[in-house]
Amino acid sequence: MRKKHMLIGFLIGLLSNMAGLYLYVFFFTKYEIEFALQVSYEDGFIGKLIALGAILNFLPFFVFIKKKEDFKARGVLLATILSAITILILKFI
Repeated sequence: MRKKHMLIGFLIGLLSNMAGLYLYVFFFTKYEIEFALQVSYEDGFIGKLIALGAILNFLPFFVFIKKKEDFKARGVLLATILSAITILILKFI
């Protein structure tokens, strides 16, 4: 049961990160999401864009903490760590 809750939290964390990235592109750029991701990758600031998307992970994390759903909160934290590792890898490519 714990693994299931962590997986749910992880998926919510990934979706939250993608939603945050999409919302940033939608509100603060004039480009479509595909073009914005392509340009940010070519210009070397895709990591910053992913990090801005990860800010939205605070919301489900603290909701799960407040509701005492610690394993779901761990899943969100793992998704955030995965985002950080992805940013680190992209930084060196």
